[in-house]
Amino acid sequence: MWRTDPKAYLKHWGDRYRHDLINDILPFWLEHGWDKVNGGVYTCVDRKGDLMDSTKSVWFQGRCGFIYAFAYNNVEKRQEYLDFSRSCIDFIEKHCFDSDGRMYFEVMADGTPLRKRRYVFSECFAAIAMSEYSLATGDRTYAEKALALFKNIQHFINTPGILEPKYLPTLQAQGHSVTMILINTAARIREVIQDPALNEQIDRSIEAIRTYFMHPEYEALLEMVGPKGELIDTLNGRVINPGHCIETAWFLLEEAKYRGWDKDIKDMALTILDWSWKWGWDEEFGGIINFRDCKGFPAQDYSQDMKFWWPQTEAVIATLYAYEATGDTRYLELHEMASDWAYEFLPDPVYGEWFGYLHRDGSVAQPAKGNLFKGPFHIPRMLIKSGMLIDEINQKI
Repeated sequence: MWRTDPKAYLKHWGDRYRHDLINDILPFWLEHGWDKVNGGVYTCVDRKGDLMDSTKSVWFQGRCGFIYAFAYNNVEKRQEYLDFSRSCIDFIEKHCFDSDGRMYFEVMADGTPLRKRRYVFSECFAAIAMSEYSLATGDRTYAEKALALFKNIQHFINTPGILEPKYLPTLQAQGHSVTMILINTAARIREVIQDPALNEQIDRSIEAIRTYFMHPEYEALLEMVGPKGELIDTLNGRVINPGHCIETAWFLLEEAKYRGWDKDIKDMALTILDWSWKWGWDEEFGGIINFRDCKGFPAQDYSQDMKFWWPQTEAVIATLYAYEATGDTRYLELHEMASDWAYEFLPDPVYGEWFGYLHRDGSVAQPAKGNLFKGPFHIPRMLIKSGMLIDEINQKI
């Protein structure tokens, strides 16, 4: 349809995304995830939504808090969305910070701490939840909390000794994941409060991606490189994570758009998207594959050829952004490939929501709807963000 009537094609998908968001994904977690006793969200649920484990992912307290405020702001102003978001944020503030200011990774149902990790992703997701809630309610105190938390994140990252290094000093390395997530974190906070630290971090992350992580000799964005961007010629050093790379591409396109479609950032983002699609799209079975090795060796990770839910959602968003940025219908073709594949294999027609873990051929590897890493984030973010992009594009066609 996109070949003959792009506007009708986009409207078809926009209507589908909105319907599934409002009638399936958001209700599923309101019913099965919201802990009305202790507050916050459970995510370890089976195919039907029954609780398998009451351990709570701290990542998801922030992620869920963000999503329901994001839905309130951009889809429908339902009070239950706002209340769920607030429940997650309250749980974060009551239970998820350690005495050193850092956040936990796992807690018990009542908030009793279980584990911390060396990452700052819990803090990033908490910050965007607070900023989005502030945008929804007009309560500036949550914007100020988000900004303060962001500055703590920067302190944790930049102060030696606070975060345990991934490797011993014999291997000096830097990672793509933190670099890219700080772009989105700062951009979300900037929607509600201004501070030089936000734009400065975005600029630093963009320059780091361009200078260190992009390797034209492999046409790849690498997950880990040396301090000056050197290739670390090991199994871990050669990893390409196409889903992460495609997510980075749309973060960059979003920033390019914020800056009036800045050409350098836009071109950089499109290059990353094009490279990563070539590495990630499975020509035999379709879908975005998990991991590749930039030199073509077998990837080490046991899930290397599986199809997880979240890379597919990033591909849907990124291709729509690329079409908006360029008007090139090649990106509509890629969007059709990504969205058709996702909708063929991921939605559960019996119990709702989406499967998360598929074998390479699209068959279900395990049917649970959530765990400490999957819950109400990537899928609803894709449905909301894609619907917003489609509305914007169709207004211009």
